[in-house]
Amino acid sequence: MSNETRIAGQAALSDMVVRPVSFHEALAPIREIREQVFVHEQHVPLEMEWDGLDDTADHVVAHMDGRAVGTARLLPDGRVGRMAVLGPWRNRGVGRALMEEIMRLAHARAFPVVHLDAQVHAIAFYQRFGFSVCSDVFLDAGIPHRRMRRPMV
Repeated sequence: MSNETRIAGQAALSDMVVRPVSFHEALAPIREIREQVFVHEQHVPLEMEWDGLDDTADHVVAHMDGRAVGTARLLPDGRVGRMAVLGPWRNRGVGRALMEEIMRLAHARAFPVVHLDAQVHAIAFYQRFGFSVCSDVFLDAGIPHRRMRRPMV
């Protein structure tokens, strides 16, 4: 795929590249990132992490210095999910770049609404992209979440 977002490095970081990827071609780095973040750090059961929806999703991967450091997906129903950034790369703009690319894809797909289930600690991050909370707190894999949505029109 030829679409990609290139973000100039911050401080000592070199250029970051975020681009759409084929799930099957990028399975190894996607698996590494998601299992590190969700399974090992957040203790999500492996069988919950791999929910069978990846084949139908659009995926994006962020690379820094040639290494995959973050990923996210957009499902055909307009749901954003599986957003994960490796620990050493958090708070450096990787999540922002991933969301910008996901929102570009959502716009290109002409979704009227994009939605996601945000971990409670990440609500402010998603609000910066125009998402609003639209549910009470609920547990997903034992982690408090709230549903959020953003109209695209």
